Order: sequence, then C-alpha cells, then structure tokens
Amino acid sequence: MMAHLASRTHRFAGDEDGATLVEFAIVLAIFMFIFFGLIDFARLGFSNVLAEKATEKAVRMAVVRPAICDDVPVVNQRGLVGVLSLDLPNGTPCSARQGLCVSPSVTTCTGTLDNPTVATIWGQVQPLLPVNTRPENLAFSYSYDANLNRVGAAYTPIVTVALADLQFDFISPLGALARLSGAQNADELGASFLFPSMSASLPAEDLR
Repeated sequence: MMAHLASRTHRFAGDEDGATLVEFAIVLAIFMFIFFGLIDFARLGFSNVLAEKATEKAVRMAVVRPAICDDVPVVNQRGLVGVLSLDLPNGTPCSARQGLCVSPSVTTCTGTLDNPTVATIWGQVQPLLPVNTRPENLAFSYSYDANLNRVGAAYTPIVTVALADLQFDFISPLGALARLSGAQNADELGASFLFPSMSASLPAEDLR
C-alpha cells in the first residue's frame, strides 16, 4: 500500500499537464498590461499635443476679441506721475516714465458659454481637447505691460489662455491587469489623474 501511494505521489509530482496553460495565462496578463499601457500612454501623449495646439488657437482668437473677463480697463489712465507730468501728452508710451500710466492688476476668469467670445472659441477648440473637457477648464487672464501701452490709448493687455483642472481618464484596466500580473499596490494604476496644465500668451490686438 505504501509503495503504491509513493508511486502515485511520484507520478503526480512529475506530472506537468496544464503547466503550459498556467504559464500562458501569466505571460498573457503581462502582455496585455504592456499592450494596453502603450495604447493609453499614446493617447495621453497625443492628447497633450492637441491640447497645446488648442490653447494656442484659443489665445489667437481671444486677442482679437473683446475682453472675456469683467473689470478689464478700456483706456490707459494717467498714474500719479502722469498727472504731474503735463509735458507728456496722450499717446506717450507708458514705459517713458515709471508710474506714468495706471498699472492694472491681472484679471482672471474661467470660461462660460454664456459669454459669446468663449462660445466662439469653444466651438473651435473643443474637438482638439480630451472628451471630458468643459469650458470651465479654460482660464483667461489679462495682464499689464507698459511697453505695449500709451497714455490715453486703448488698453492693450497680454492675454493668456490656460487649460487647467482637467482629469484625464484611462480607458484600459491597467490596475486589474497589473494585479493579475502579480503587481502590488496596483489600485492607482489606470485611475484618472490631473492632466498637465498648459497655457499660451499673446499681446492683444485691435482689429479696428
């Protein structure tokens, strides 16, 4: 009896039936992890390039349209130095003397389709942005540069369009595949993450 049991145990220990299937399952999980990882990270790189083009296109449109944010000055007012410097007429560059013109603070706002300029820009850039992007992910800002402005002339700000606070979603189950491949702490892999912020700036233009 003992000899028979030992013989069966020896045959069982040496039996490799099914080993190939187990090895195939492990290799397949690793292969699928790499394959889907390449797809998703290629999507991320492609989305990043298109988003950069979208911000550049958005700022080119914004600089030739009325200011989107409220409280952006219309005309360069004289500062304290300007009021005291009557020898410098309107039209003098604001950079001629420090304090010649009022230096407006940076004005920033987020996009909303209630604004006709934002609606026009959004219609042009939306196809270039990730699918879950909203107008609110576009931020517009207007900042002062004395070299671009003149006393009493229309205010010419530096216009910046930024893409921010956007979550990028992976479409592949990378975390599940990583766990299947034996990885530890794989829950965060393949989860949504904050898309890199980016911006583009140009000086405003007056088409008139």
